[in-house]
Amino acid sequence: MLDIEQYIREIPDFPKKGVSFKDITPLLAHPDALNTCAQELLNLTEMQPIDKVVGIESRGFFFATLLAERLGAGFVPIRKPGKLPFDTLKQPYTLEYGMDALEIHEDAIEKGDRVLVHDDVLATGGTAQAACRLVESLGGTIVQCNFLIELSFLKGARKLSKYEVRSVLTY
Repeated sequence: MLDIEQYIREIPDFPKKGVSFKDITPLLAHPDALNTCAQELLNLTEMQPIDKVVGIESRGFFFATLLAERLGAGFVPIRKPGKLPFDTLKQPYTLEYGMDALEIHEDAIEKGDRVLVHDDVLATGGTAQAACRLVESLGGTIVQCNFLIELSFLKGARKLSKYEVRSVLTY
């Protein structure tokens, strides 16, 4: 299998000094790397029954849609406030430098839906935790939180400790 890590570019001091950004755009531009990555993310699910795959804005959408298609599940976007056109639920969350929020359509998840939550990177865990709260507020059951990259030194998995958390790459 192809080593997908070679397609992740590290950008020092982005978006601010001291941060080393993991840029996945080279991986997305390479068809074999893209396919290998999607397959590795799919393998993390162990093909559990999934009704919906939730992708978190915006880079979580890339693989969440592929996972949904390969799992025979629906895709649900979770977005920043004001981006979804129908009735939404909002979940605020804390950032290291302030507050933000996520929204989901009120009819996106049905009670009892088995849900895979996906994002590209697990950092501090606040965004994924907010997404899980939205899913559960609509009656969904989180089967797994699934990430391409986990920045383990930021300890984001602690905020998701009640869920199964899996990632393809850990830094």
